[in-house]
Amino acid sequence: MPATAISPTRAEDYPEWYQQVVRAADLAEQSAVRGCMVIKPHGYAIWERMQKILDGMFKATGHVNAYFPLFIPLSYLEQEAKHVEGFAKECAVVTHHRLELGPDGRLIPTGKLEEPLVVRPTSETIIGATYAKWIQSWRDLPVLVNQWANVVRWEMRPRVFLRTAEFLWQEGHTAHATAEEAVEETLRMLDVYATFAERDLAMPVVKGPKPAAERFPGAVDTYSIEAMMQDGKALQAGTSHFLGQNFARAQNIKFAGTSGAEEFCWTTSWGVSTRLIGAVIMTHSDDDGLVLPPRIAPQHVVILPISRTDEERTAVLEACRKVEAALTATTYADEPIRVKIDARDIRGGDKVWQHVKQGVPVRVEIGPRDLAAGAASVSRRDRGPKEREAVALAELPARLPGILDEIQRGLFERARSFRDARSQRLGSRAEVEAFFGTGDSAGAGGFARVHVADDPAVAAAFDPLKVTVRCIPMEGPDEPGTCVVTGRSVPRPSVLARAY
Repeated sequence: MPATAISPTRAEDYPEWYQQVVRAADLAEQSAVRGCMVIKPHGYAIWERMQKILDGMFKATGHVNAYFPLFIPLSYLEQEAKHVEGFAKECAVVTHHRLELGPDGRLIPTGKLEEPLVVRPTSETIIGATYAKWIQSWRDLPVLVNQWANVVRWEMRPRVFLRTAEFLWQEGHTAHATAEEAVEETLRMLDVYATFAERDLAMPVVKGPKPAAERFPGAVDTYSIEAMMQDGKALQAGTSHFLGQNFARAQNIKFAGTSGAEEFCWTTSWGVSTRLIGAVIMTHSDDDGLVLPPRIAPQHVVILPISRTDEERTAVLEACRKVEAALTATTYADEPIRVKIDARDIRGGDKVWQHVKQGVPVRVEIGPRDLAAGAASVSRRDRGPKEREAVALAELPARLPGILDEIQRGLFERARSFRDARSQRLGSRAEVEAFFGTGDSAGAGGFARVHVADDPAVAAAFDPLKVTVRCIPMEGPDEPGTCVVTGRSVPRPSVLARAY
């Protein structure tokens, strides 16, 4: 890997910079199937870290994992009209179950299915049909199930991690006896996502309900967490949906209540995906490459032995292994520090730059001079690649947890300061247009907090700016105001932004 910074820089070409960071960090690549990606080992290791943390959070809130079919009968989708309408243009459909060799030697699809099968775009309908069999009485409720799976939504403008035809995610699906319980579940999982984003991804988010036009197809209410990327655009980082009884009625999910009367369940669904890897890249990375918050980094520390002769190499490697053992016996965030020794026989500068570009939080270099001094050279990824600190070998195990915590907190504070600096309260339509710019002057802007009504006229007014209402923030005081488009009174301002 060349010992150079990322080109172009963020300022020069942000979309291309993003692609180059993905490539330089060896996270993923385009596949032979248009719109799909190959997640490479380093990228998948980051996803595994996210999975592990989230899975523990789900189980701590009473959820269990299951798995449901990849294929969904078309008739299941048709039972919920708004749902099928919302996903129809993104669906991949299987119509045949067999291939036969044709006279020209090419394979021909045969064995037409009696009913087409849709490759899972989301699982509300097929899970609902299953719940209809599982649930008989109020004693069977609540059902709190999550699945880790892949999803297919046909994407015409793919971008690795952010928008691909196939991606990985988790989707939670729950059923409840009352609307109050289902709403409580919806908001609980929204809080889980917000906690994960801020505590583990070091990514500040705004959480709140979406306007009607941005709701999940078939939902009564959709709540999201919205994060600001370094180009000022918003990225929807997770959603939690209160589905009311819409899917229960479509899928006939009923239960006998305490009085014996039959009632429809109240359901929810919620999910995050591998798009979070893209969110981390665009929140923290710099012109040298990927920057990873320690909590989700596959390796907290890489140890780089430096030597010129076989004799030096033997002594240095022995010291590195002792440091590795001492650090592995030390904990950070309630887990052993994750350490790797990179003893490959390649140029030291190339090794350093590879780990810089892959976002490893801490690099520890040990050479003959360091051994003689009883110290190591420690570099932090959140600082410049040439900034180093000499730390006594005996002190490393005690120092590293604090350094990792400083990096984690520092990344969050830096991202929050950036977001706050790019956020403004605006009081008129003209101010919104000036903030985001039009035509050749158009820029990303940032987050605009504006009083707008939940009305199609608002979406139509800001569509030329390519600006949408991201959510209505739930935190902060109620601030009634007048919609800058319709003139109607609204209780709280919304966040407007350009978005991925």
